[in-house]
Amino acid sequence: MASARHAGPPDGGWGWMIVAGCFLVTICTRAVTRCISIFFVEFQAYFGQDYARTAWIHSIVDCATMLCAPLGSLISNHVSCQVGIMLGGLLASTGLILGSFATSLEHLYLSLGVLTGLGFALCYSPAIAMVGKYFNKKKALAYGIAMSGSGIGTFILAPVVQLLIEQFSWRGALLILGGFVLNLCVCGALMRPIALKEDRKTAPEFLEQDYVPEAQKRDLKRMSICSPLIKAWSHECLCYCSWKEYDFLLMPDFMVLAVSVLFMAYGCSPLFVYLVPYALSVGVTHHQAAFLMSILGVIDIIGNITFGWLTDRRCLKKHRHFCYLFAVGMDGLCCLFLPVLQNFPLLVPFSFTFGYFDGAYVTLIPVVTADVVGTSSLSAALGVVCFLHAIPYLVSPPVAGWLVDTTGSYTASFLLCGFSMIFSSTLLCFARLAKKIKRTHLRSLTNDTGTKQHIWTNGAIAYSVTAELDQKDAEFLAVDTNSYSNR
Repeated sequence: MASARHAGPPDGGWGWMIVAGCFLVTICTRAVTRCISIFFVEFQAYFGQDYARTAWIHSIVDCATMLCAPLGSLISNHVSCQVGIMLGGLLASTGLILGSFATSLEHLYLSLGVLTGLGFALCYSPAIAMVGKYFNKKKALAYGIAMSGSGIGTFILAPVVQLLIEQFSWRGALLILGGFVLNLCVCGALMRPIALKEDRKTAPEFLEQDYVPEAQKRDLKRMSICSPLIKAWSHECLCYCSWKEYDFLLMPDFMVLAVSVLFMAYGCSPLFVYLVPYALSVGVTHHQAAFLMSILGVIDIIGNITFGWLTDRRCLKKHRHFCYLFAVGMDGLCCLFLPVLQNFPLLVPFSFTFGYFDGAYVTLIPVVTADVVGTSSLSAALGVVCFLHAIPYLVSPPVAGWLVDTTGSYTASFLLCGFSMIFSSTLLCFARLAKKIKRTHLRSLTNDTGTKQHIWTNGAIAYSVTAELDQKDAEFLAVDTNSYSNR
């Protein structure tokens, strides 16, 4: 579909349909991924494996989703966002359906893990990036609504999945989820492309770019379109633009954000895997454990929307980074207190608090990324940010499972998660403070330099005036001496 070139994001119109499509994408990807933890006990009992081996299923889904996110961005940028999301929906559905026929954990690793994760990767980051292309002034609110699909989906799907397992076994539940995830193809159809003036132009428009020399433009226009020189030049321009598309990787602000994301991702993943097993280990029933996930999901929605709305206000818009690191730090504190919460009435407030701040920082990840790299590089940057989630998502649940198997309790696992998230928040905080101090120091140096220049200028004027007066005095003395000698 051809798209008109807009001066800037329209902040409305079809953009709200993009938000609705992204909302459904987050339900079908992130909410379904969270609900895989409900299958954890079923997989462990059916295949007779320990915590660490069973946890690899959830880890591989999350890892494949994040690891292949740059591939989703690549398809979205160079083919079509619609094609990428529809293809991802087909792959994810196929993986879930094949998983329902699994006869071993290795089969689940490949089908439910790799194939479904790859499908989610082709859908997730392109859908999020499309919201950023349609909104500027209301960006945080739009992202809050779009990302709340993860919470709403968890709230609805958690008890539904538990009911499906009881009625149709885990195989039937996976089969039904496979059909549900096909709705990603409908979401892809909603993603109408939009072209902004700030976006980089495609290959046929390279002749209009400023970085192409004028002499080369005239020569190229005189040559045949099929000339090998044209093809070589076009290839060179494509390579240049591909590099420019990822030049944000060398930005110091993005590097600090990337390191912070690594520790944040390591801390947040195990909780969604082990909350239900932990609740069951302290005497909570299956339905109450599933209800904890539902509470976490519905409060996640409130965190998405309220933090999105608040950080769009004028008083907080300049402090989105600090709102983000505050939310991450609060989630880390929640993880530190989790081992002492050993009954259902105490776990309910935990689900409220953790769910709220989880929704808050998830909403702000694309907003903060857009503030760092700009809208034109947002799709590629989100792909990289999702890619950075991959290794922590792959490693952290098995490591937490190994700690549970080794120590016989969940305490060490939850403490490691909490300290990892707090370190992520602290690192970003110190980086922002250091940047602010450096900026203040540079401003003071600039002011001092301006003052010295002002003094030097005044001194030069004073010197000039004094020299002029001295010259007049010398002339006066010369005249006076001549007159005296004539007498």
